[in-house]
Parts: sequence; C-alpha cells; structure tokens
Amino acid sequence: MIRTILAIDNGTSGTMCLMKADGEVIFFIETPSITEQSYTKKKQNISRIDSVLLKQVIVESITEDMNVIAIIERPLVNPSPKLFKTSMSAMRSLEATLVILEDLRIAFRYEDSKKWQKEMLPLGTSGSTELKRASKDIGIRLFPQYTELIKKHKDSDALLIAEWARRNNL
Repeated sequence: MIRTILAIDNGTSGTMCLMKADGEVIFFIETPSITEQSYTKKKQNISRIDSVLLKQVIVESITEDMNVIAIIERPLVNPSPKLFKTSMSAMRSLEATLVILEDLRIAFRYEDSKKWQKEMLPLGTSGSTELKRASKDIGIRLFPQYTELIKKHKDSDALLIAEWARRNNL
C-alpha cells in the first residue's frame, strides 16, 4: 500500500492536496465551494463546501493501492462576536468534509496550524499577513509547478501541510 496524505486547509476558502509518501503531488486544488443565500432572515450569502464536487475529486484521485490519511488543519473556533461568522463557516466546512471522509472510509486526524508552520515556515514568522506571505513564498520554492495557483490563492497551506506530514511520516 502506498502511504498517501490528503492535506486539508479547512474552510471554503482553503486548499487541499493529495500527496504520496515519495512527494508526488496527485492534486493541489482550491476547496470546491458554492455561495448561496444564507439560512438566516438577514439578506446575506454564505459559502459552503461543494460536497458533490469534492467527493468526486477525491474518488477520482485515489487508487486501490493507496493507504490514505487526511490531515485536517484544526478550524478556527472563537465565539467572540467579531469572529462568530468565521467560526460558524469553519465548522460548517469541517462537518461537510468529515461526512465525505467518513463516507469514503478515509482515516483523519487534526493538526494545529502552529505545529506545521513551526517546521515549514521561517522562525519568527507571525501574524496573518506574514504567515500567508511565507506560505506563498515557501510553497512556490518547494512546488514551482503550482506557482500560478499559489499566487492566485495567496498561500500554499495544503501543500505545506502535506509536505510536513510526509516528512514526519504521519
């Protein structure tokens, strides 16, 4: 069986990467998502995982000889009024992703962003803007074939999570 990592930068604005133990990237994509009318009374939109498309991408990419484990970046959960919407979106995304993984019988574990960032990004990198810039720069250096998508997305978190997991034999 080929050890294979499905790295998930959680959220509707995240990315996903499927990487073999030898470092071969099978895919690196922006998480498929859809925007629709919110379920609240207030007129607003929400983003959701496009679960049909996400499941299709995973099913079409995994072969029988792969032993896949998903590494999911722990979602932001903060009940403060300022971050409530962001936390709710992260939890909706996580639940949709978990349903797909469970349906496909893919093992998963959670990892805190600080854990992989400590090993993959330069020491002393902190703050959202600096972390995104470092993720983008390191991702382009390690995975130049994905430069266009990394620049468009403005980070390479899923690629770096997968590479971190690969290096640590997770």
